[in-house]
Amino acid sequence: MNENKSKYIVMPFNFKLFDNEHVLLVNDAGDYYFLKTSDFDNLINYKLDKRSAIYQDLNSRQLVSDYNDIDLSIELLSTKYRSIKSFLRNFTSLHMMVITLRCNHKCRYCQVTSEVEEAYKYDMSPETARRVVDYIFYSPSHNIKIEFQGGEPLLNWSTIVSTVDYAEVLNKKYKKNLEFVICTNLTLLDEEKINFINNHNIAISTSLDGNKFLHDKNRILRNGKSSYDLFIEKLELARKMLTRNRISALMTTTIDNIDKLNIVIDEYIKLGFDGIFLRALNPYGLASKYVNDIGYPIEKFISAFEEALNYIIEINIKGKRFIEYYTALLLKRILTPFGTGFVDLQSPSGAGIAGVIYDFNGDIYPADEARMLARMGDKHFLMGNVFKDNYIDIFNGEVISDIVKKSCLDAMPGCATCVYKTYCGADPIRNYLETKDIVGHRPSSNFCKKHMGLFDIILNKLKNNKEEEMNVFWSWISY
Repeated sequence: MNENKSKYIVMPFNFKLFDNEHVLLVNDAGDYYFLKTSDFDNLINYKLDKRSAIYQDLNSRQLVSDYNDIDLSIELLSTKYRSIKSFLRNFTSLHMMVITLRCNHKCRYCQVTSEVEEAYKYDMSPETARRVVDYIFYSPSHNIKIEFQGGEPLLNWSTIVSTVDYAEVLNKKYKKNLEFVICTNLTLLDEEKINFINNHNIAISTSLDGNKFLHDKNRILRNGKSSYDLFIEKLELARKMLTRNRISALMTTTIDNIDKLNIVIDEYIKLGFDGIFLRALNPYGLASKYVNDIGYPIEKFISAFEEALNYIIEINIKGKRFIEYYTALLLKRILTPFGTGFVDLQSPSGAGIAGVIYDFNGDIYPADEARMLARMGDKHFLMGNVFKDNYIDIFNGEVISDIVKKSCLDAMPGCATCVYKTYCGADPIRNYLETKDIVGHRPSSNFCKKHMGLFDIILNKLKNNKEEEMNVFWSWISY
């Protein structure tokens, strides 16, 4: 070992040339640092002055270490790494139940290909629902969220009621932190349903794609009437009756609103929402059928996302707190050592580990996208059925085992050396859909392209470190 190398140890990190003047370094705990290219050369050639501010910054982030402090550096790094991977200790906390596939809408981007309102055979029976709840409470996680999905779940209201009642009774024994969410288009809400939702502290997740013109463009009622007008009517009723605002909304970005995201954002603010989740189109169900009509290149989404994010930041700077939820989620992964619980951004994948979905007939899939894939005719990810298989065989079976083995970014080609590895995750179902291989192919992956683009946008803002923008960002992840 020569004299220069004895000065300090370069700890493991991934890196990339971020711009013409800076190199971005990120370690396995998510600590990042921007180095000028000349300083990066000095770093890897062991020529950094240990008395310099740059060296002290790198040392505080466990990107370098003094020889005498290597044990402490490793311990600090491993502690933060364990925090990031803590989701593995909280096995399966999100449990989605497909209460029915029937729906009073026929949205052009419907990912599940819903059924007509009269197709009652696609309802989850109370017996199946009770069986599903039994399986849910087998989960070792202390935190349990039951999310009712569809179709339009309010079309099978009686099963929702019996499921909530049964779960609450069962929880008197298990004493878990139990939450409920109904994913609904709101249009079938009435006072009876809202009172039940209120009494059982149920959250509501709904969909809103913008103003009347943009919302009605793709969210189409089967009877031909405006879905927006009915949505507004029921939103006002729910907010008037609920003891606190428990309604959040998701939007889907199509070619119809991708250049009008400022209009969408303004609509969310006008209707009293606290934030928005800018969501790209997913290639499942009818969305894949109509992709030529409603789709767009992923590069267009990245560009539109950046413009929308800047618009939202300006709204916040002017005094209105309004969150872009996906940016907030990514910021939490970048700026804190804590996990987010978001299934798509975990390594190994959160599919089946963090979340799972139960189809109307009791079939179990590791993610909603896997259930959507089954609706398209491919049941590759079917884990089992609550009437045919026991809990251990389902959650310790080949499907989850294969996902775990092939979705660890540290071992995936193109991911293992990516500078954003620590912040990102694997999407094995999307990989399989596009390549018939759950490992996938990074150079052609839109999931990969999207997240690299979004991380570039956010890290560039962190590098510029504008005080007003940083104040906005910290307010989003501190709420």
